[in-house]
Amino acid sequence: MDRIDYRRVAPGGVELLGKLSVYSRECGIEHDLLEFVKLRASQINGCAHCVNLHAGTLRKDGETEERIQNVVVWREATCFSERELAALAWTEAVTLIAESRAPDEVYTRARAQFDEKELVDLTVAICTINAHNRLAVAFRRTPGS
Repeated sequence: MDRIDYRRVAPGGVELLGKLSVYSRECGIEHDLLEFVKLRASQINGCAHCVNLHAGTLRKDGETEERIQNVVVWREATCFSERELAALAWTEAVTLIAESRAPDEVYTRARAQFDEKELVDLTVAICTINAHNRLAVAFRRTPGS
């Protein structure tokens, strides 16, 4: 079944999400860390378009296959820094907020790695990719489209 091309039908809303993406890109948090966060949220949300996009961006930027492939199993992986691990844990907590309620131990781990502004900016980035994922999944945006 064909679904609505939400980008064509409501470009104003998509443009506003784009502005949040630009903010996140320019906030000062490491580019690769943000891409790993976007990849992990997209995996959780089952967004094939965004998984493809962010894994591709990481590859294009020279990230190793080991790290890209291990995002899905980050807890067991040994290739991430403590800052990256804290960001991935926070990503899962925020993405699954209805279930997780953003536990204190995950918050404390993130706070140990990110100052106040960085943690808010990271959370804005997580919320933004979640909004993109929800649109893409709901309207069945395919990889590469």
